[in-house]
Amino acid sequence: MSAAEMIAVLLNGEQRSCPAGLDLEAALRHFGYEPRLVVVEFNGAILPRAHWPDQLVREADGLEVVTIVGGGFLES
Repeated sequence: MSAAEMIAVLLNGEQRSCPAGLDLEAALRHFGYEPRLVVVEFNGAILPRAHWPDQLVREADGLEVVTIVGGGFLES
């Protein structure tokens, strides 16, 4: 896959594009998230942070991202 190839993923219910070949942490940064401040449901399951560098994001994957804010959570 070339770095310029784009894939479509479902991010918080919206179809979005990102470069192919990104791991989950890199994809989160691409979408503007600070990975240390979010919790991620990946294809229907909470994915432990330790697995993010090994988890490639592929076409049609589903990500639900919840941002941690002072005093609680903010779904973004």
